[in-house]
Amino acid sequence: MAINRIIPPQPEQHEARPGEALPAELEQQQRQDRRLRRTLQAGAVAQIVVGVAVVLAICYLAKLVLVTLLVSVMLALMLEPVVALLQRVRVPRPAGALVAVLLLLGACWGASYAFYNRAVSFANELPSYSEKIRALVAPVIQQTQDIKQTTEKILPAATQTSKKAVPVKVENAGGSDVITKNVGMVTELVTTLSFIPFLVYFMLGWREQGRARTVKLFRPELRSNAFVTLGQISVMMRGFIAGNFAMGVFMGLISMLVFGLLGLKYFYFLGLISGFLSLVPYLGVALAAIPPLVAGLGTLSHTGLLIVAATVLGLHVFCLNVLYPKFLGKRLQLNPLVVTMSLLIWGWIWGAPGLVLAVPVTGAIKIVCDNFRPLQRFGEWMGE
Repeated sequence: MAINRIIPPQPEQHEARPGEALPAELEQQQRQDRRLRRTLQAGAVAQIVVGVAVVLAICYLAKLVLVTLLVSVMLALMLEPVVALLQRVRVPRPAGALVAVLLLLGACWGASYAFYNRAVSFANELPSYSEKIRALVAPVIQQTQDIKQTTEKILPAATQTSKKAVPVKVENAGGSDVITKNVGMVTELVTTLSFIPFLVYFMLGWREQGRARTVKLFRPELRSNAFVTLGQISVMMRGFIAGNFAMGVFMGLISMLVFGLLGLKYFYFLGLISGFLSLVPYLGVALAAIPPLVAGLGTLSHTGLLIVAATVLGLHVFCLNVLYPKFLGKRLQLNPLVVTMSLLIWGWIWGAPGLVLAVPVTGAIKIVCDNFRPLQRFGEWMGE
């Protein structure tokens, strides 16, 4: 006899249909999932912010070491074609690296020897330039004094109150401490900079091994991206150095020609200085115009001084709008906002060297962002 088993009724499985509300449990689970995703995104953003702050703090605290390393890297990239050329004639890479470093040191010594006497003579004549400047601003000072005397006649009570003596407490400035501190800073700077030739030599001689071992630091699936990224950074920095050097020489030669035709003293020295100072972003025009204008006071007429200023401004605008996009624009591909922010940030962290290194460092950061998927959004934001 068959036994009829009583099967309890199963709860109906509610399937969501279009336009029908989801069950309360499923809706709550989805709400929790959305909350968890938002929490994870906020945590990721917080980690990025903390990481960037830590990196900037390290860059600030170790600025002398990092600037020395970056300068060494840029010099090594600049000398790489020389080493490659020597390798083609069967010169071993370590020997070629040594020859390239010796050529660099010789070029630096020759340039310093050639311009040292001119620089000393120019510095010795600065007091005479200051006298000329005082003579030019004397009428302005006289007018200011006349305005002050007129004000004292109109407002005697206010001027008498301002003339009351204010007690001043003079304390010891600690001159010996200042001297000791400055000597220590100079010694530290010279000691750190003395490492540059050795760093350049080892970077050149150990180039292939260094790149291969650097790539091996990454996971296997990221090594191809790392290899491509290092290659693109090398090409970008080499192009940046070559392009800036070419533009500096071009502006220096044109400035030398114009200053020489005007009869400006030390025109060859001032022309090169003005040409290379004009490469400093944003501040280049003012920095490039100061040396020739100071040297021309009392020697050149007002028309000559205007020609000097117009030459510096015209060369800067021409290089910025014509030569810079042609030589460097395709390699860097940074929008003006990012360039300005990089100059502000790196100039604050590293000072004057930061203004020079800001653009290549930011360009390298963009290349890294472009080649790694999680950072590609930042690379797109930094691009043109």
